[in-house]
Amino acid sequence: MLNIIFTQRRGNSPGQSKTNKTNKTNILAAVNTWLAVCLLAAVTACANSPNSKALEESLAADPKLKQNPLVFSSPPPATAIETNSIAKLPPDFPTEIPLYPNAELIEVGGQTDPSQKNVRLRWESTDPVNSVQNFYSTEFGRRNWEIVSRPTAEGQGSLVATRDNLRVTVSLSPTQKVGGFTEFAIDYSKESPEIAASPQPNNSESSPSPTASPTPSNSEGTTPTPSASPKSAQVSQLDTQIPQQLRQYVADLSQLEVLKVRATESANLETASILPKPNNIVTRREYARWLVAANNQIYASRQAKQIRLAVDSSEPTFSDVSKTDPDFSAIQGLAEAGVIPSSLSGETKDVKFRPDAPLTRETMILWKVPLDSRQVLPTANIEGVKEKWGFQDASKIDSQASRAVLADFNNGDLANIRRVFGFTTLFQPKKSVTRAEAAASLWYFGVQDQGLSAKDALEAKSQPVE
Repeated sequence: MLNIIFTQRRGNSPGQSKTNKTNKTNILAAVNTWLAVCLLAAVTACANSPNSKALEESLAADPKLKQNPLVFSSPPPATAIETNSIAKLPPDFPTEIPLYPNAELIEVGGQTDPSQKNVRLRWESTDPVNSVQNFYSTEFGRRNWEIVSRPTAEGQGSLVATRDNLRVTVSLSPTQKVGGFTEFAIDYSKESPEIAASPQPNNSESSPSPTASPTPSNSEGTTPTPSASPKSAQVSQLDTQIPQQLRQYVADLSQLEVLKVRATESANLETASILPKPNNIVTRREYARWLVAANNQIYASRQAKQIRLAVDSSEPTFSDVSKTDPDFSAIQGLAEAGVIPSSLSGETKDVKFRPDAPLTRETMILWKVPLDSRQVLPTANIEGVKEKWGFQDASKIDSQASRAVLADFNNGDLANIRRVFGFTTLFQPKKSVTRAEAAASLWYFGVQDQGLSAKDALEAKSQPVE
């Protein structure tokens, strides 16, 4: 061990102080040299020790790096991810289709074929279902679309509307999704009039023969087999659009040529007696026209049961059906006969007929049943209708219409409600009637075995004249 003692006295002279500093510098240099010698000696002494090998290996480079050397370079660029998932409207989207303002388009799909293009647009909105439904019902009506069908009061079904050759279906979910979103879809297609009017192959499996439809028990014989005429071919084309249970009724009434429609709708057909767009909603004027025509054709040989058409000198009963209206003679004739409620019968003070409004179920029964019973309708109440028919919504039926609904029950299986709507415990009195349903109600007039059907009228017309 090296012991070094530094001694400094107070009051030394300047020469002694300088000497002391020089001595300190020399001593520090000697110490550093001694420490370096000691360290070198220690390393040399350990060179041949057992631990020296381990120490050398621990400090050596990893041999694996020689086989797989690391390459230090910039990382590859990240793959681009589409962050904008909002779908876009097709470039040829029809501008006449209204778009709900508070909705986001989330998907576009569909398929194209030579005859029509079907496109589905899926949307999401934070608004409730009824807001979306009310918007489209209002907009379609305001923009002169023709409403084909509407959802039920329970939210079942779709809103279908047509305009020119464009058909739009708005499908709404009856419940709102978890998270507060309402999802709905818009399907639209553009039909090609040329392809739609072209002859279709006769497929007996997909289009059942009209003779397969039910025939009331009071009508005997078989339905005349239609001849192979262009008109018969067009009737068979409509079969696929009409509910199977109603096809016979539409076919028979079409052959009687009583289902007259606007000329623009039958422009592509050879004759206006064919019923185009059978699932469209029937208007009040159309049903009044068909009601008179069907009654008079079926009772062609019984003048006492025919409805007299109004003449030009008749004073209009309804303020919105003038003498120049194309259906004035039929509507005025029904009012003058007391078949439909008017100021003439005293059953209503309403001076408007609303000819272009949709025909409702309760109105159809109210107009049709008097021509079946040919007598005053019975009194009725909600309990009586509910007891007979079992309708859960009997309280929603208009009090005047409930009399006709109750009288219709007494006609058994020939009741209009059974023939048109089949078995049901919901009458849905305010629901609109389709053209095919309206035709089915006009297929038979009378009570039980005292009436006549369109089938009977066709058989009578086919009999040779003596």
